[in-house]
Amino acid sequence: MAECVNDSDAEIRISYGDYVVLKRGDVFKSVQIENKKKVIFEKQWFFLDNAVGQLYGSMFEIEAGGSLKLKAAKHSGDSLDSKEAGQDNRHIVDDGRSQKLTRDDIETLKEQGLKGQEIVQQLIDNSTTFKDKTEFAQEKYIKKKKKKYESDIKILKPSTRLLAMMYHGREPGKICHLRYDTLAQILTLGNIHAGSKIIVFETCAGLVLGSVMERMGGYGSVIQMYPGGGPTRAGMESFGFPSHFHETLHEFPLCKVNTLLAGTLDLSEKDADSQATGSGNGRSEASQETSGVSEEKNSEPQNMEVSVDPQGEMRRVEKERLREQRAQEKKVKMEEKRKKLASAAALLEGRNADGLVIASRFHPCAVLMGLLKFVAPSRPFVVYCQYREPLIECYTKLREQGGAISLRLTDSWLRHYQVLPNRTHPVLLMSGGGGYLLSGTTVAADAAKARSQHKSEEPVAKRLKLDEISSSCDISA
Repeated sequence: MAECVNDSDAEIRISYGDYVVLKRGDVFKSVQIENKKKVIFEKQWFFLDNAVGQLYGSMFEIEAGGSLKLKAAKHSGDSLDSKEAGQDNRHIVDDGRSQKLTRDDIETLKEQGLKGQEIVQQLIDNSTTFKDKTEFAQEKYIKKKKKKYESDIKILKPSTRLLAMMYHGREPGKICHLRYDTLAQILTLGNIHAGSKIIVFETCAGLVLGSVMERMGGYGSVIQMYPGGGPTRAGMESFGFPSHFHETLHEFPLCKVNTLLAGTLDLSEKDADSQATGSGNGRSEASQETSGVSEEKNSEPQNMEVSVDPQGEMRRVEKERLREQRAQEKKVKMEEKRKKLASAAALLEGRNADGLVIASRFHPCAVLMGLLKFVAPSRPFVVYCQYREPLIECYTKLREQGGAISLRLTDSWLRHYQVLPNRTHPVLLMSGGGGYLLSGTTVAADAAKARSQHKSEEPVAKRLKLDEISSSCDISA
């Protein structure tokens, strides 16, 4: 699949500290550019220092020693296509003897400093069957050898599409096998746009979170609900967002949702625990110091003439200073965490979120029913799951309890096509499935209850007996 480079990205230059996406063939990797940092990509190692100052979308060639060299744009005269071609491949026998160069010869060419394009040309010249192949077979042969011997990489600016393709190609289990076209549908069905307030619960390494933040453009609020001790944001950090994007991001633990709904959320709970732990540590240290003092007092009559060691005193003072510094740093971190929790709780207490996005490896039913209470009426929500059965349970639950309309359970189907002159056809290998999506729109709970009560209070139409019908017919006659 060809990559797209925006006009705005083409004018941005690479600098230290930037997150970039390396592309070689159909393989991607996300790295951060650091000074003299060794990068290993597709069994090759190199340094990205020479890429600093160049434009995004530039092509580089890996030279000896791991340095990068900017590669000039290809010209029409640089093509390796052969002028002679056969009519068909019926007389070509794959017996392994058509190539004169051995593996040792190719390694010798590499040691002599020949570049990938020159090695490919040597392979073409020493192939006895290349000229007998058809034009299409020759192009396929050249493409295969270029991929193997040419060491060219392209540096691109991170985007949702590139990172989704990278994760799906390298580690699909980390993102719950979320395919990039399904991710695009999540952003569309969730109506993600700038200035909105979106609740996100995902266990896809932060990819969905980063995609939502990119679509919002640094305007609005994103509340990340996370399980466990802290949020996972490796995929979000790979986007390389500026600082003002992070100011729109808030976090709230999933284990405190019920207390927030009940109005019993205690923001100083963790601080109290930490203070208790700190006081316990202080008591233990104080007990150790008092025991040390008593030992010194006990040993004092025996060692009246022993002088105080100045170095030991300095070490004791230094340890005391470091302990106080660590305690102060811990106190500052706990205060920052408490403020973040308070700000996220203030956003959720309004119960006026503009959308809800769930993409998790956990069963989504309980999470969906709990988080929908924070979403305002007439707002979209979307739930992703790799399997269909959990979403069917969510669909049934929403139909029974109400509070949502326009419920749709869908799956996406994707297949790539090769589009070339005289040989356009679908690619044989394709993705087996892209997961399932449950989407809908929230409605006011009071209106839903009133509507259900109105339906239940309607009198059932009385069924007439056969004798009554016949008697009415006789009277009319």
